[in-house]
Amino acid sequence: MTFPETQLHHSLPLLLICDNLRDPGNLGTVLRSAAGAGCSKVLLTKGCVDAWEPKVLRAGMGAHFQVPVINNLDWESIPNHLPPQTRVYVADNCGLYAQAQISKKASDHGWICDRQLSKLQKYEEEEEEVLETGASKGWLPELEVQSYDSDWAEAPAAVVIGGETHGVSLESLQLAESTGGKRLLIPVVPGVDSLNSAMAASILLFEAKRQLRLRADP
Repeated sequence: MTFPETQLHHSLPLLLICDNLRDPGNLGTVLRSAAGAGCSKVLLTKGCVDAWEPKVLRAGMGAHFQVPVINNLDWESIPNHLPPQTRVYVADNCGLYAQAQISKKASDHGWICDRQLSKLQKYEEEEEEVLETGASKGWLPELEVQSYDSDWAEAPAAVVIGGETHGVSLESLQLAESTGGKRLLIPVVPGVDSLNSAMAASILLFEAKRQLRLRADP
């Protein structure tokens, strides 16, 4: 497929990885934001809704023809589609359980959501079971968490957005750890569970665009 010259001219060294995004409206909106921010590519893992499903096309409003979209990828093949030395960052709009254990700041401000806590606690329980069987410790990725508006976007960069139901996968955390990436915290006020995937993607992609443009300016 041939893409518009203007889009290619304004393309940034920024990629988006959609991790098990199943809602057609959300995926279409995410693709529209990726095209608007100037992403060079969007990667969809297996489990995501088909990018060419009618509802996705309708929500995308032409984004499919503005940014390259690669469907149905295994996590093992994701690195093959990333530029060399890409750092992968994982969207975390609920906070991080391990970080809350170290510092009460996140939980004091209501930045931790129950669903994400449950998932991370489940990972920790699984790690304890592995240890009981005699396996080595450390299979659960330990990623530094930082606010989304802190300085993090260096070219090339990739952002992982997870689905609302299950959040980000363990594979995405492992990829971020292997590339030296971090978890990006989007704080929300108490009483709000989390932002949806499309909103989180828009915030992170346009923040990354702002930071990359600042770095490019002399």
